[in-house]
Parts: sequence; C-alpha cells; structure tokens
Amino acid sequence: MARTTNSAIRRVRVEPAGAHFASAFVLPLAGLPRRTAEEWARVTFEDTPAPLRTLLRAGWSVVLGLRLGPRASRRHVIGWRTVESGPHRIAVEAHAPSLTARNVVTVDDARLVWATYVNFEGPTGRVRWSLAAPVHHLVVPLLLGRAVRRTA
Repeated sequence: MARTTNSAIRRVRVEPAGAHFASAFVLPLAGLPRRTAEEWARVTFEDTPAPLRTLLRAGWSVVLGLRLGPRASRRHVIGWRTVESGPHRIAVEAHAPSLTARNVVTVDDARLVWATYVNFEGPTGRVRWSLAAPVHHLVVPLLLGRAVRRTA
C-alpha cells in the first residue's frame, strides 16, 4: 500500500463560488482504501484525540464565533451541520453572527479535494477570519495527513 505524506498534500486554487474567501487542498488517493467523502470528513475531523477535537471546537467557537451542533449527531461532523451528502461529496456548514463557513470534501478515484469557503457578514467576520486563516492553512493539511496515516 502506498504511503502518502503531508508533503503530498498541496494547496490548490479554487473558484470562490460567490464566497469572500476560498481555499482548497488536494490529497492524492493512490494506494489508499476507498472511502466516501463523509468517511474522509469524519476520519479527518472526528478520529482525532479528544484534546485535539476540543481544541478545534474551541477555536471555531471562540475565535470565529461559530455555532456548532452536537458532536455525536450523525447529521453533524464534529458539530458542523451536513448540508449536502453523497458518496463523492459532502458539505458541512457552520454559522456565526459575523460569518458563515463551509467545508466541502469531494473524492474521486484519484484524489480528495478539501475546499473551505467563508462569507463575511460585515467587517468583524473579515477580521475574525484573518486571525483564523493562517491556522486553517496549517491545520487542514496536518489533519488530512493524520487521517491518511490512520487509514493506511
């Protein structure tokens, strides 16, 4: 089975699709077990040590002000509400008074694309996201790399 390292995960351009901010990461899937988009989202966010899950939720709630749902709900992924779900694509969303964030995971035979879209509701949302974006760009590849190691 092929081993994918964090260095294989790369940031790519993505169309903003009407969002104020958009970023994406690509993970090659060659040699990895087949998983649905939802399975990848869950292993990436939920199959982490409890302290890390708590830290993630605290950052989303405190820094961004996102209102998260129940952690254990099948309609949520670590508190993010599922707004679209199929074998090849899942979209999860969370709202705050100052912004709305959406993570979209798409898989095909060759790769996974993890895209994040953020819409601001005034200047406060832009400021909050400017604080969170550098952490986001570090954490998503690290979480994806951890998910690969747990999957392989």
